Amino acid sequence: MSVYDYSVPTPKNGDFSLAEFKGKVILVVNTATGCGFTPHYKDLENMFEKYHDQGFEIIDVPCNQFAGQTPGTDDEIHDFCTLRYNTQFPQMKKSDVNGENALPLFTYLKEQKGFEGFGTGPMAIAMKTMLKKIDKDYKNNPDIKWNFTKFVIDRNGKVAARFEPTASMKQVDRFVASLI
Repeated sequence: MSVYDYSVPTPKNGDFSLAEFKGKVILVVNTATGCGFTPHYKDLENMFEKYHDQGFEIIDVPCNQFAGQTPGTDDEIHDFCTLRYNTQFPQMKKSDVNGENALPLFTYLKEQKGFEGFGTGPMAIAMKTMLKKIDKDYKNNPDIKWNFTKFVIDRNGKVAARFEPTASMKQVDRFVASLI
């Protein structure tokens, strides 16, 4: 199987096939509207505007699995993102990314690129401390750890990178630019 064999539910009860983005660089991200990382939306939109015409796409999957930081309906989430961050990339239906109800796409992404750590710095330390309380074995499983985990897929459909929310958005931007 490849990433192009998956689809994600849309807010209007449809399905969006990743095959529609075949040949493009794709960033898939689980998002939240009430998280300390929510300002990543600004950087994501800037990347979308900068690279979209060169074959870059973003798939935004709101998820409420992390401290309930994505309350509201799909319409409310969409309004928040478009009004606050002027997002133009596709936003999917609020969905799970871990557990028995996880979207199959996220199960596949996690199989392709497991968790490799949060890096260094104050945010990384904070995430490590928090996760040790939630899941003592968090380092040894591929689960999504928090909101704004990003997977980058190259033009051939290969999962090229996984960026934890603590990764610098400049680092994410540079990696995407290297694939454009």
